[in-house]
Amino acid sequence: MPDTLLLLPDFTLIALGYLICRHTPLNRPVWDGIERLVYYVLFPALLFNSIVRNPLQPATALPLAAAGLAVVGTGIALAYALGTVRGVDARLHASGAQTAFRFNSYVALALAERLAGAHGLAWVALIISVCVPVCNVAAVWPLARHGGQGYLRELARNPLIIGTAAGIACNLVGLKLPELASLTLQRMGSAALPLGLMAVGAGLQVGALREGPRLAAALLTIRHLILPLGAIALVRVMGLPPAQQAVIVAFAAMPTASSAYVLATRMGGHGGYVAGLVTVSTLVAMAGLPLALLLLQSLP
Repeated sequence: MPDTLLLLPDFTLIALGYLICRHTPLNRPVWDGIERLVYYVLFPALLFNSIVRNPLQPATALPLAAAGLAVVGTGIALAYALGTVRGVDARLHASGAQTAFRFNSYVALALAERLAGAHGLAWVALIISVCVPVCNVAAVWPLARHGGQGYLRELARNPLIIGTAAGIACNLVGLKLPELASLTLQRMGSAALPLGLMAVGAGLQVGALREGPRLAAALLTIRHLILPLGAIALVRVMGLPPAQQAVIVAFAAMPTASSAYVLATRMGGHGGYVAGLVTVSTLVAMAGLPLALLLLQSLP
């Protein structure tokens, strides 16, 4: 199952960030600045540029967009429902709920190309363009609510949402960036992934998940069991072509977004808890993602 190796570089970068932060002079104060750079500059640039460079064709890919939204919507509904369970720590839930429905778009794009070539990239670009705004809004709401911050104000100034909304607006009006601007944004975006993953490792608290082990188990169950199985059932019912079925199931089985940690930290949540969830999610997905694809292929 060679796809298991796809997530190994991500986990290696997380581990590297952890080691550098704790065993070199590049300690916590250095990584605080890196987190702000990634959150306010690099990730928004990546989202904006990736959306602008991939023209949206929702009319021809409506089933794919609907399937992606169904997967994300299920994750959001289940994650929010956990917050109503008695005994669940409100701060941990507000911080960690996003890990149940957000996804690592970098891994999604890389795997889509391996599964379906250029068509797979175009399909996932559409899914990302539709689902990223929904995920970002759903991720911000619990954190803003728990922190007593104005929800609409937080949405209006959230850099990830601004970058996504600006990219979609430019895409819809057919804006083409000059080559210099596009190349600059592309290089900024390229720096977002490794620095974001290393920032996750730098913020990792090994024992943080012990503060809410049942909540962590529930969130990871949604992310890596319920959503992939639901996606398999969904694509079979919809009757999508085999290549599109594989792309949707892989999307549902993705590890959670590495930027979840950055968002939680910057909005006053429990960054260490989210970092633990991101790390475990990456490990689980290394086995769970190819298993989900194998299950799909084994069905008659």
